[in-house]
Parts: sequence; C-alpha cells; structure tokens
Amino acid sequence: MSLRLSLALDAGGCALPDEGRIAVFAPRAGLDLSALPKDRVLILQPLRPDFESFEAAGFACLPELADLPETERFAAAVVFLPRAKAEARMLVAQAESITAGPVLVDGAKTDGIDSVLKNLRKCTDTSAPLSKAHGKIFWFQGGNNRLSDWIPEPGVSVDGFITAPGVFSADGIDPASKLLAGCLPEKLGRRVADLGAGWGYLAAQILQRTGVEHLHLVEADHVALGCARHNVADVRAEFHWADARKWQAPEQINTVVMNPPFHAGRSAEPELGQAFISAAANMLVASGHLWMVANRHLPYETLLGERFSAVSEVAGDNRFKVLHAQRPRRAKG
Repeated sequence: MSLRLSLALDAGGCALPDEGRIAVFAPRAGLDLSALPKDRVLILQPLRPDFESFEAAGFACLPELADLPETERFAAAVVFLPRAKAEARMLVAQAESITAGPVLVDGAKTDGIDSVLKNLRKCTDTSAPLSKAHGKIFWFQGGNNRLSDWIPEPGVSVDGFITAPGVFSADGIDPASKLLAGCLPEKLGRRVADLGAGWGYLAAQILQRTGVEHLHLVEADHVALGCARHNVADVRAEFHWADARKWQAPEQINTVVMNPPFHAGRSAEPELGQAFISAAANMLVASGHLWMVANRHLPYETLLGERFSAVSEVAGDNRFKVLHAQRPRRAKG
C-alpha cells in the first residue's frame, strides 16, 4: 500500500491537476495506487510480472518511456525509486522532462531516497519530505529539463556489450554467467532456450556453439531485452518479453541454459530459481539438458533430483556452482 502517496495527496499539500494524464514510473505489483484517478494513470513498468499485474487491474500500461510519442506530456508524475542508483536518477529525470506539473518521488530509505532528495535540492525547488513507513516522499515542479545530466547516453558499451541502468549486471559481465559459459559443451542441440537472458551475454556464447539452429531469449525486463537485441544480432535468435516461469515454448527444446534470479527484493527467494528449474524441465525433450549456475548457498539440488534423472555439479568455487541436469521427469499430478 502506498501510504506515503496518500499522505502527500490527502494532507501533505501536493495537489494534482484536475485534468491530464499522470505518469507512474516503476510501481511494483501489489502497490496500492487508489489515491490516483485510474482513468488518467499510465503505468511505465518494464518488468513483465509487475506490468501484467497492473494491466490486469485495469491500468493503462507501457513498458518504457521510449514507447511514448516524443511530444507526449503529462500533467503530473510519480516515481517509485528502484534500488539501482543510476536507474533511480534516470527515472526522476525522465519524469521531470515529460511533466508540466508536480513530480512526486517516493522511496524507502534503503533505496536511496535521502541521496536523491539531497541532489535534487541543488537544482530544484523541492518540497519538504514527508516520512512514513521507513521511507519518504517529496515533490517538485517538472517541465524545465534541469536534470538532463541524470540521463545517461544511450547505447553505453560495457565489456563490448550494450547495457542500461537498472538491468542485472549493468556494469559488466556477471562472473557467474562467465563461469557457466566456460562450462557449456561444444554441442548444445538444435533448439536452445536462455531463461532470464538479461542483456544477452550467455546467448552470445550459446550461438558460438556448433549446431544451434534456434535460440529463444526469454527475459522479464523489457530494458534488458532491448539491450539483448543489440548484443545478439543473429537471425537464429528470437526474443521473448516474458516471465520465464510461465513462458510456453513454441517448440520442443533440446537444452536450457540459465542463470536464474534468486531475489525480488533484498532477501533471497530460492523459490524463484526453483520455478525456473520446473519451467525448464517442462519445456525440455525427454533427452534434454539443463545447464545452470547458482550461488553456492542456494538449495536447488533436491528439486533438480526430483525433476531430472541425472544431476551433477560440473564446476564451481566458494561463490558459485555450475549444475548440469539431464533427462527431465514430468511433474506429478
């Protein structure tokens, strides 16, 4: 529930314009937006599960600001700060650039709300913050393009790959993915799926293997998938903006390769990776293979043993383990 947003609009002195659309940046699924007029709200959310949640609730949704007409302007905007500092600054700057009225910024203390407030006070007339539920909300007037230096140049290359603020491993190749890539066999089969493909590092390595005819990149982050389209310029690649846990493969898959996520917030959630394992088992042919990497402490071996006939650890160190599973078993019931 967005208690701070309700506080700002009901008693905090921030008045929304009576007309015009309201852009809402990066709200997470389950957030209560009832303080806003739903018929005027446009949700900007690149994460597919959250996007689907708000779409199902009747909100107009787009994955990214880039999907809007360049001339579109909003009467007000609300930014819910993500954890990544560069992404948070970018979203605030984007909101300021397309909004004629108030831009409200909401965030938990652990997500850097105090740092954003401190920096905004240097260049905008920012309201006094309202504090509640271990976070703060404040607002300032948009429309003056005072934050253009908070928006990074598009197409920034890191280690030879295009990345973007907020995507997983935005600053370079993830060491776990690099470890997994080094363990992949020369032959993976004709049809391969990369679940949680990110900005495409593993996909680029997969396509170097002999005999790969079709590669499905499945990624829930629309921004990361956009980077992957630049990084994996290969006619054999097919890109899917989807939640890998629910994605239905359009063909039988010989091999799944993945470095699954294991947290949605700050706490580890092993069930995320476990759901990826189940999804992989369900889409593979009877002789199929799963190659995955995970943090050493994550408890995946029991489920792998239930869903596959053979499981082995083929590489690892004190941080990561590379697991190879063969011949999936169909889920009971």
